[in-house]
Amino acid sequence: MLQLANLKRNATGRVLVIHIDQKTYTTQDGNTVIVLTPAGRLDITTAWQFRLKLQECISKLSRHVVVNLAQVNFIDSSGLTSLVAGMRDADKVKGSFRICNVHPEAKLVFEVTMMDTVFEIFETEEEALEGVPRSIAS
Repeated sequence: MLQLANLKRNATGRVLVIHIDQKTYTTQDGNTVIVLTPAGRLDITTAWQFRLKLQECISKLSRHVVVNLAQVNFIDSSGLTSLVAGMRDADKVKGSFRICNVHPEAKLVFEVTMMDTVFEIFETEEEALEGVPRSIAS
C-alpha cells in the first residue's frame, strides 16, 4: 500500500510524483536496453525520483539506458543533474546512456547549458536504440 503521507508535497499539498514509463528491448546480440520515458516536469521536485529510477535500472536491469524526453516539457538544473548522474553510472559499468526526442521546450536548456555536447542525443527512440553498442567486450 502506498503511503501518501511519506511522499513530497508542494505548498498546496499536491503530491509531487513523476510518471516514468519503462520498456525493455533486447538487441540482436542479446544486450538488454532499458528505455525510460518520464512525463511532465523534470525539476527540483521530481528529479530525485528520476535519479533513483536511473540508479535502479543501471544497477539491477541493464547497463544500457535510453531516456526518451518527448513528454518532458520543462527541465531545470536538478533534472540535468539527474541525467548527468545516470550517464556517469552507466559509464562506471561500461554501459551506454542516450537521450532522445527532446521536447522543443526543453531543448533550449540543453543548448544554453551546452549539455547537448555532453550527452549523446538522438532525434528518435529508434535512432537511439540503433546507437547502442552491438558487441561490448567485458
